[in-house]
Amino acid sequence: MRRLLRLAAVIAAFAPAVQAEEFTWAVNTDPQTMDPHAVNSAPVLGFLNNVYEGLVRRGKDMTVEPALATSWEPIGNGEGWRFTLRQGVTFHDGAEFTAQDVLFSYQRASDEVSDTRSWFAPVSDVVVVDDYTVDFMTTAPNPIFPGSIANWMIMDSGWAEANNAALPDKENGNYATLNTNGTGAFRVTAREPGLRTVLEPFDSWWDEAEHNITRAELTPIQNPATALAALLSGDVDFINPVPIQDVARLKENSDVDVIQGIEARVIMLGFPHEAETLKYSSETTDANPFADVRVRQAVAHAINVPAILQTIMRGNAEEVSQLVSAAMQGYVPALAERPAHDPDRARALLTEAGYPDGFSFGFKCTNNRYLNDEAVCQAITGMLAQVGITATLDAMPVQNYWPELRADNYDMFLLGWSPGTFDAEHPIRFLAATPNEELRVGSWNFGGYSNARVDELLPMIQSEIDPVARQAMIDETTKILQDEMAYVPMYVQPLVWGVRSNIELTQRPDDFFILRWVTVN
Repeated sequence: MRRLLRLAAVIAAFAPAVQAEEFTWAVNTDPQTMDPHAVNSAPVLGFLNNVYEGLVRRGKDMTVEPALATSWEPIGNGEGWRFTLRQGVTFHDGAEFTAQDVLFSYQRASDEVSDTRSWFAPVSDVVVVDDYTVDFMTTAPNPIFPGSIANWMIMDSGWAEANNAALPDKENGNYATLNTNGTGAFRVTAREPGLRTVLEPFDSWWDEAEHNITRAELTPIQNPATALAALLSGDVDFINPVPIQDVARLKENSDVDVIQGIEARVIMLGFPHEAETLKYSSETTDANPFADVRVRQAVAHAINVPAILQTIMRGNAEEVSQLVSAAMQGYVPALAERPAHDPDRARALLTEAGYPDGFSFGFKCTNNRYLNDEAVCQAITGMLAQVGITATLDAMPVQNYWPELRADNYDMFLLGWSPGTFDAEHPIRFLAATPNEELRVGSWNFGGYSNARVDELLPMIQSEIDPVARQAMIDETTKILQDEMAYVPMYVQPLVWGVRSNIELTQRPDDFFILRWVTVN
């Protein structure tokens, strides 16, 4: 027996180490920043959900579940919400998580320089009751508040202040732009913007790991063909998105799987409602045609959405008439019909508006943010030309796109919106409310659309507890937005992921890729 034990020890000494389960994935848009409060966009928030955590989080089925808070309950008669915090949680650098970090993160995320400040428009005060209890006081009853902060992430107050990152700086950047210190399942061990980001499991994470990854690496690959080739060769384990035109071919390959679904994101066109003139028109220099609802309606009738879905999306997307899809809370079935493709009607509307010969304008579009975004914009440009509206298309990477929109450098623009709360209130607050920094609403309403009744209904929608009365208000708001053609909603974007056949993962309709649900077989 002693001889056998010695032999076993010798064999063990020379046996190869257990193969580390490394995982690599590629996306077309690199996160702009590692700061969870600097940029309110899906590429940033989706990635950082692997590193930072909030008081609550969304599960595989999108339900709200406990995270850094173990429970929450309303205070008084709709005065706010009390969160009981999880004890024994540490940040990646070993610092203890307490209520002071919650207060600090609220102050940071709601500051005027933060891109997430509008999330806290209903909050009047945050009170630290003790080290593990925090009260969020609201200006009115807010039944959806816990779910509305599912993507709000908590930072270590001591770490941020020690590294001169007490506030986000999305213009010039600071320490938190390239470095992280969360409580999440993974920690960032290397960050090279535009090249790679490396993550490793956080051994002291408070929750039970469902993954078997020892190292993960994110690589941005803007060229879809290059990303597909990397997946097929095994250089990466997962790509998002898969080019629509390659889905059928990919499904025939036994080494990879295609995971398809419908995203919560509505793809739409936006207009410069408050602009006095167009910026990129060769002849209409003293007017803004898009300020006339008939022109906006003409745009809607000129665009053949079914043709776009059939040819560019290969039948993988769904038409939509509202700022939310039919899967979202608050969707209005009675208003499901979108404007029909009718070029003659479009021309008649342009004539009524005083533009019988049409006009020219500048059309801004992304080329690496939404699925087939540039191809969609090219198709729209051609369709508008058929009714006399001549667009000069300017497609650009998303990192250059948002600054252009915020600087009003456009005449019409493409926008995709996924409601973080999975509720119709979300796009009303961000996209349809009159921009107001004090009220923290309309922060993504680039064109300055404004309707007094919509502004009146929004706080009522936010505070109404009776679901029937609340839905009636959403119905009225949706009808106003459709009648005024505030935006032209076109379709709900499809989700098409490609993954090596030995990988198991979960696809959520918000298009967030959650690394802690990945298993390498």
